[in-house]
Amino acid sequence: MTASVPAAHLAHLNVATLRHPLDDPRIAPFVALLDSVNASADAAPGFVWRLVEEGEADATGLRPAGDNVIVTLSVWESRQALWDFTYRSGHLEAMQRRREWFERPREAHLVLWWVPVGHLPSVEEALERLTELRAHGPSPRAFTFTAPFTAAERALDGAL
Repeated sequence: MTASVPAAHLAHLNVATLRHPLDDPRIAPFVALLDSVNASADAAPGFVWRLVEEGEADATGLRPAGDNVIVTLSVWESRQALWDFTYRSGHLEAMQRRREWFERPREAHLVLWWVPVGHLPSVEEALERLTELRAHGPSPRAFTFTAPFTAAERALDGAL
């Protein structure tokens, strides 16, 4: 008899340190892209959810990781869905220009992990996964695009 793997979605956190305050004219091109990139994410195949500040269209006003650090927290149906949005959509333009607006990361700035379908991770949960990745490297609990783990591996690890 084969054990079934609980249904899972992929959670994603990215943290980025701004080179300048969000209202600085040097960051204006990034701010100008936000609405279209977020609309593209919302309409992307496999998109489930993204963190937004109450009453706002995005989460750029939240600063749970530091004064100049913005966070992107989202949930996707699969790793492939997130990959396609990140690298095969209008989001790629922002990725290609990120050094204009953000400091070069000195440690892991992106973490992925599997969550049960229907679970929306908190910022605290996401930051804990990032801390775990930074401290211990990729594992079924906290991994990256370049060192991925499957939902089945996560289930074997015990939390799904």
